[in-house]
Amino acid sequence: MALPKLTKLELQLMDALWTRGASSVREIQEALPEKDRPAYTTVQTMVYRLEGKKAIRRLKKIGNAHIFEATISRHAAQRRLIDDLLSFFGGRSQPVVAHLVETGKLTLDDVQEAEQLIRKLSKKEKLR
Repeated sequence: MALPKLTKLELQLMDALWTRGASSVREIQEALPEKDRPAYTTVQTMVYRLEGKKAIRRLKKIGNAHIFEATISRHAAQRRLIDDLLSFFGGRSQPVVAHLVETGKLTLDDVQEAEQLIRKLSKKEKLR
């Protein structure tokens, strides 16, 4: 199944579920930063949209409240976002890496970690 494309607000709601675990609409809303917190009904609508996208599912009902849980992992959602970003640049990572370097957001530790990962993946490829 293809991962759904998520909006910024949907990602914020997903973050609340990834952080808190299974939660009601009210709990999800209260997990959002107080400044600029959307109304309960907005969060409820977005939760139902996420459910329609199969990014979350109803786990159970407690009283009148439905409890929801994430069905996709944070890692999978991050990979989807990165793939979408790279597709904007024709699949090339160089413009993204150049921007990270120019803005100081790519550290030497990041580069060394990437080198280790490349070496590890290269060894796996040789074993195939």
